[in-house]
Amino acid sequence: MRPNHFLRAIRANKQTIGAWLGLDSSFSAEAMANAGFDWVCLDMQHGMLDYNDIKIMLPAISTTDTTPLVRVPWNEPYEIMKALDAGAYGVVVPMVNNREEAERAVAACRYPPEGNRSFGPLRASVYAGAGYAQEANSELACIVMIETEEALQNLDDIMSTPGVDGVYIGPSDLAYALGLAPTGDNNDPLHVQTVTKIFETAKKHGIGAGIHTGSVEYTKRYLEQGFHMVTLGQDSGFMTRMARKELAQVRNDTGAEKIDTKGNFY
Repeated sequence: MRPNHFLRAIRANKQTIGAWLGLDSSFSAEAMANAGFDWVCLDMQHGMLDYNDIKIMLPAISTTDTTPLVRVPWNEPYEIMKALDAGAYGVVVPMVNNREEAERAVAACRYPPEGNRSFGPLRASVYAGAGYAQEANSELACIVMIETEEALQNLDDIMSTPGVDGVYIGPSDLAYALGLAPTGDNNDPLHVQTVTKIFETAKKHGIGAGIHTGSVEYTKRYLEQGFHMVTLGQDSGFMTRMARKELAQVRNDTGAEKIDTKGNFY
């Protein structure tokens, strides 16, 4: 079976940098996978993606050695199993609140006797190669998200769940859980303290710790803190930031102003 370099890295306490993909385009997925990230994650929860999208985006990513992950819409076994059957090498499961929900996510990722995943890796076995049935349980990542008030009360229970390979922090929903405004890159002392607590708990249990960011500054901050899985940004964000930056530079350097679409100048 093709090795899961992302999962092996976090198990070896190494750091990885990835990107979030929310645009429903196989070409943009291929382009992002070729950019040099360790992994990319197809976002079925908040991105513009459904199963029909990921089934053509995953093969596009497979033209590279970038590890393909999928954030499923919810902690539903059939969603997790479909993503894995399509060739995802790991799932990110949102809104996991307690040990029971963590066990539910793990079970959907693992074939019996370790779980209850149904066998039918239609595309996954093509991408992974020989040995999928025998090795999938140890090569596919189960990452659960910590982002709710209930989850914060159950950190040890969630992170000690057998089969949980790592946790991933959703900073905006975490902010909601703390009674703060839902900003992604958050410098509020309570938010910073809580992120550190989650990281230290993951470290104690020997699993990976991941977090979402939207900037170079925060990506560097979390890597320096020791996080294993840090998202530098999202495809649409990279596109719009670069477009705005270069457009502003050209307008500033040349004096070419944006046309007045409200005035009568024709």
